[in-house]
Amino acid sequence: MSGSAVMMMIVAMVVVWGGLIASILFLRARPKVDDTLLEDPDMVREDTARLHEPHPTRDL
Repeated sequence: MSGSAVMMMIVAMVVVWGGLIASILFLRARPKVDDTLLEDPDMVREDTARLHEPHPTRDL
């Protein structure tokens, strides 16, 4: 391997493994999922109503 190939391999390894380590550290620092994300009540109502309707092609 040439010197430039080794350097590119090291840079790629640092980017990939560094991103993994940074992600793990971030998730360890903030493990809770934000439950305050609200869904649009109209969309929830439509989804619930659509759930009980027959599928147009599957449920003939």
